[in-house]
Amino acid sequence: MAKIVVSYKIFPTDINVDFEKLKQIIEKNLPSQAEVYGYSIEPIAFGLNALIAHIIFPEDQSGILEDLEEKLKAIPEVSQIQTIMVRRTH
Repeated sequence: MAKIVVSYKIFPTDINVDFEKLKQIIEKNLPSQAEVYGYSIEPIAFGLNALIAHIIFPEDQSGILEDLEEKLKAIPEVSQIQTIMVRRTH
């Protein structure tokens, strides 16, 4: 079965956000069919970094993308999210 990989740029509320704690919160809030494929940190400006989260889930799950985005936006340490890539994989 094919899977979908979505990469999100997650902007924290301020420069003092603990990214390790944020990763744990993200993983705890994922829909049951989704899992984290990997993370990276991207410098933005003036000491601010964004967390890039690569999340994978089954292709046949309708509505999971919207559910995932709402859960990410609801995290108090998250200022905003930006979808940077969506691709299909096997």
